[in-house]
Amino acid sequence: MSGSDATSRIQDPWGQRTPYGPGEDWPTRVDQHLADGVTTETVERWVRTASVLHSNGDGLDIAVADNRIVGVRGRADDRVNHGRVDVKDLYGWQASSSRDRLARPRIRENGQLVECSWDVAMDRIVKRSRELLDDQGPSAIGFYTSGQLFLEEYYTLGVIAHGAIGTNHVDGNTRLCTATAAEALKESFASDGQPGSYTDIDHADVIALFGHNIAETQTVTWMRILDRLAGPNPPQIVCVDPRPTPVARHATVHLAPLPGTNVALMNGLLHEIIANGWIDEDYIDLHTVGFDELRRRVEQYPPEVVADVCGVSADDLRTAAHTLGTAERLLSTVLQGFYQSHQATAAAVQVNNLHLIRGMLGRPGCGLLQMNGQPTAQNTRECGADGDLAGFRNWANDDHIAELARLWNIDKNQIPHYGPPTHAMQMFRYAEQGTVRMLWISATNPAVSLPELARIRSILAQERLFVVVQDMFVNETTELADVVLPAAGWGEKTGTFTNADRTVHLSEKAVEPPGEARADLEIFLDYARRMDFRDRDGNPLPQWTDAESAFDAWRKCSTGRPCDYSGLSYALLRERSGVQWPCNEDAPDGTERLYADGKFWSAPDYCEAYGKDLVTGTPLEPTEYRALNPDARAIIKAAQFIPPHETPDDDHPLALITGRTVYHFHTRTKTGRAAELNEAAPEVWVEVSAHDAAQRGVRDGDLVEISSPRSTITAAARITDIRPGVLFVPFHYGYWDVDEHAGADREATHARAANELTPTDWDPASKQPIFKTGAADLTRIEHDEENLR
Repeated sequence: MSGSDATSRIQDPWGQRTPYGPGEDWPTRVDQHLADGVTTETVERWVRTASVLHSNGDGLDIAVADNRIVGVRGRADDRVNHGRVDVKDLYGWQASSSRDRLARPRIRENGQLVECSWDVAMDRIVKRSRELLDDQGPSAIGFYTSGQLFLEEYYTLGVIAHGAIGTNHVDGNTRLCTATAAEALKESFASDGQPGSYTDIDHADVIALFGHNIAETQTVTWMRILDRLAGPNPPQIVCVDPRPTPVARHATVHLAPLPGTNVALMNGLLHEIIANGWIDEDYIDLHTVGFDELRRRVEQYPPEVVADVCGVSADDLRTAAHTLGTAERLLSTVLQGFYQSHQATAAAVQVNNLHLIRGMLGRPGCGLLQMNGQPTAQNTRECGADGDLAGFRNWANDDHIAELARLWNIDKNQIPHYGPPTHAMQMFRYAEQGTVRMLWISATNPAVSLPELARIRSILAQERLFVVVQDMFVNETTELADVVLPAAGWGEKTGTFTNADRTVHLSEKAVEPPGEARADLEIFLDYARRMDFRDRDGNPLPQWTDAESAFDAWRKCSTGRPCDYSGLSYALLRERSGVQWPCNEDAPDGTERLYADGKFWSAPDYCEAYGKDLVTGTPLEPTEYRALNPDARAIIKAAQFIPPHETPDDDHPLALITGRTVYHFHTRTKTGRAAELNEAAPEVWVEVSAHDAAQRGVRDGDLVEISSPRSTITAAARITDIRPGVLFVPFHYGYWDVDEHAGADREATHARAANELTPTDWDPASKQPIFKTGAADLTRIEHDEENLR
């Protein structure tokens, strides 16, 4: 890619169109970006991998020259991207060679972090682990991991935490982005696993995006939609989002509800669809339970009532319902706009209900994607490195626990199953209260990404809490650690990862990590060996020694479960560019869509979960579930709208939502170190409507203060067509990259990170934090001088 082409991809992240029509194959377009002075001819080798800065799972090749990464290109034969590359991936690889990579372990001595050897660092971790296990037991230790490691690393961590140590305190930062995806699928289908496939875009006549700004979060999939829109017989687009996103600008109908009213909106849409008879009664009768309750519930939500609650037009609601209700092939996607709210699971489940009552599952174009936000979020859930057990096993089913114990060759009672695994928000509360005394954080930056950051900093800074942080870079969280372990990153280790439509890719090691940095798998296994964890026969636990043997162990663990990898191998993944699970003897080529035969993984003895009360989050008892669903059907769950816990008032009259921008990922530890991406979005901003800006005397570009009941930050104002009464702030920006001159003031006031403002609260079912229903106000600090000239 030439310099001018590179510039155009920053200006237009989606690139040139390759139009196609319904039922046709998506045309190939190979994107590539190489370092200055490097050409295709001077690349010494190309190494297989996939994208790591979003959840799309695009097949890529890493360019290597002089034993360093010098670029990337899309893989033309990959089932996900057909050669295209997300703008973050085009440039984000440069972060791997940043001069400030962590290259040696560090320990805290006399209040300062100092470099040390691996032996010194690991001995300190082992010593503290043993002290806590002897004094307090397994519940004193917690693990908080990522959505960006490899499957093999999560499974190893899950075996160590759940099996060897026996702690229930294991979760990932996937709790912040897509815990609701998993929970919504478990509520409706009794198991995780996305029913749909990206190829449904090729066939759909209606594509509905619920709280999903796909144009910025999964740009390659948006390219696929744009190419359908540019071709013959394009699909209609339904967009639910309070912001004027690129998706909204292409929408046939755009609904912009007030934050926190998604359940009321969905009930209104379902009301119209049922009232007009746009339902598949045969499918409902044969394959579902719970429809009568849904019908009764949504009768309370006619368009005029919903319009008043949500602040949308009743006619627009009817138009959207007609579009959804008369679609012949409906594809729906859901993401953070629904997931990060006080009724997250209840709202996402209503999208599942839409597909169940219309019989829109398991056929080309009839897809449902409760989307993920990170490249390996699916693996965190599959492998038991979050609030689940390995292989989508049911923590409340004793037979499932026994099966896991046999696989790991340990006593059944060693695996904690006295209650659901501890979710991240509760884990940090336990650390705050002093019952969790050691917290091992890997590949995530909670000192920027969790809500109410002043509280999080105070928790991590406690002297009684022993904090281990495993990362590629110095960041806001490593600065609060007792031990810092330098980790290898993407392209510096081998492993597999699975995207949002169940596509598994192999990522090969391309180069050596800097200095003494190690792969996360190597770190976890080293810890296990030093702790001398053993199974019942005295063998090391875990027994595997490298990535491929870890993958083989995972294949055995997944055999016969919904996420069945038994037919996959490194050899197969080197031959094929992406295979969808389940892949086994019955489906050796993988499985494009789930539930095509109307059969679900919801049998009481097999299912991953029995479901929860959507209001309280209380798990259903096994006997309750058996009575509800003895015949393994899909479950239609109705929900009543409940107002948000924190609503605008006289002091904070605006609703605050946070989110992402196309140029950055999470807390910018990678994208902020890629010059092109950082220059495209170097500083935090706040979106405000023209109406709200005029009321406060704010012009575009002015420096403003955003305040909530918890804190204040400052940012530049961007006046957009966002719905009045709502502010949007991207959450990526923290404090690691403030320059020395400005650093002291900013670090002292912590006035940059959006999560200084957000509340400590979560959805009762998924336990996902609430980033989209807070209250705030905006005040001008100073005018932008450019606007005054």
